[in-house]
Amino acid sequence: MAAEIISVGTELLLGEIANTDAQYISECLSELGIDLYYHTVVGDNVGRLTDVLRLAKSRSDLIITTGGLGPTYDDLTKEVICQTLGLELELHEPSLERMRRFFADLGKEMTDNNLKQAYLPKGCTVFDNDWGTAPGCAAESDGVTVLMLPGPPRECRPMMRECAMPYLRNRSEKVIVSSNVRIFGMGESAVEAILREKMEHAENPTIAPYCKEGEVMLRVTAAAKTAAEAHAMLPPVTDELCAILGDVVYGVDVDSLESCVVSLLREKGLTMATAESCTGGLVAKRITDVAGSSDVFLGGVVSYANEVKRDVLDVPERLLKTYGAVSRPVAAYMARGAAKLTGADVAVSLTGIAGPGGGSAEKPVGLVYVGLCLRGATYVKELHLGGKTRDRAYVRTLAAGHALSMVQKAIRNA
Repeated sequence: MAAEIISVGTELLLGEIANTDAQYISECLSELGIDLYYHTVVGDNVGRLTDVLRLAKSRSDLIITTGGLGPTYDDLTKEVICQTLGLELELHEPSLERMRRFFADLGKEMTDNNLKQAYLPKGCTVFDNDWGTAPGCAAESDGVTVLMLPGPPRECRPMMRECAMPYLRNRSEKVIVSSNVRIFGMGESAVEAILREKMEHAENPTIAPYCKEGEVMLRVTAAAKTAAEAHAMLPPVTDELCAILGDVVYGVDVDSLESCVVSLLREKGLTMATAESCTGGLVAKRITDVAGSSDVFLGGVVSYANEVKRDVLDVPERLLKTYGAVSRPVAAYMARGAAKLTGADVAVSLTGIAGPGGGSAEKPVGLVYVGLCLRGATYVKELHLGGKTRDRAYVRTLAAGHALSMVQKAIRNA
């Protein structure tokens, strides 16, 4: 099945809002194993939307539209789709009744223009909107399936997950499942160079790389008659990938590097603390983004000024003067200080030059030291994260990732 997403809304073309709907739907289609070939954004214009729909119909089996299902005069998607694909609109009484109850629950009167939202293609599969007013739907015309979803992300995302995905799964003669191998510390090109032949020849399961911020993800996808059969096909491939890539793999089917760290800390019965300078608390922020992290995370210090490094983390003044704040000895003492201050089993520290200014020939922008104190033993890693294409935010994000990866590897072997 070849799929296409058409996002309708002049506000998208003007850059007033980001097209997060298309990103989310793309991820869902990938999860279903459906090939997505085109993204199109078109304004609220009958002629241009008609042209886009005709082109999509000529090249795609599945068309998913977002936006233009509301009550206002410029919400034209449903009407133009029906006119272009030869579908007939009719009043769907259950949807109308749902809207009446929706407004009644809010204590508001439903205005007449909302009535148009209850008109749907005759014979379509209706997607009830439990998150707003406009229902979505799925309809067919000349072998092409069209899914219409509302534009607001708070409605589009749950409707895609709860309504559209089950509909698409039920139409498939096979079950498609995936596993994600998460990698940190090796770039996409290096991963591809190692696995290129294997990825090119993989048929079922398939292996596809996805580059994320500072990370790489390999999605292994299997298709079979049943979910059990498909799931059984995944472990041999993911195990082989983990064996080939080694310790740059931090997990399979885990949400993030920080969630993996929190799980390992809990599993090992360890606690953690942070001492951050150049990252300004980013590592602590990522850890505390994980629900339940309070079980293992004791606290952190943002020691941006040298005085804080000295007075709070007990970094000796002589080290600051001799080596400077961005140095191996200071990173080591910062980690020890955080462990001592909080009583944590594991403490990680970061000190570096995030840029864009402040660097020198001896200490360039992107130089970062990561310190780790694990039950009294201290380690320091030197990173060079700078470059003409890497800005301050990227250096900080990558430095935080390296710190979390360092913690994860240390406690995994503890």
